[in-house]
Amino acid sequence: MKRTTREWVKKAEDDFKVASQILRRRKDIVPDAACFFCQQCAVKYLKARLIEANIAFPSTHDLLPLLNLYLPIEPLWATYAKVADRMSDYAVDFQYPGHSATLAEARKCLKDCKVVRREFISASV
Repeated sequence: MKRTTREWVKKAEDDFKVASQILRRRKDIVPDAACFFCQQCAVKYLKARLIEANIAFPSTHDLLPLLNLYLPIEPLWATYAKVADRMSDYAVDFQYPGHSATLAEARKCLKDCKVVRREFISASV
């Protein structure tokens, strides 16, 4: 694994830990923050895969275009398009008034994040 890829993975894992910690709390849970960190984890894992495959990517937090760049390498990942599209909203929209995630949405987002994370880990082995 390339050094830069490892750095992206480390950052992704840090985001995953924060999201998991937020949702493990018994009170004062902040669903928007949990969703944001889940989305950030997924973005960083996808960017790590792209770096490892020597595929240039734009500066974006939108998961779907990043996923589409990786599909020539791993066409079966097309099954994650709905997950990528669903998670992308949490990068920006939910950080401002007018959008708020529920606890159920945050739990679903963490589940989606785990799917992306698991795929990355299995593809790296």
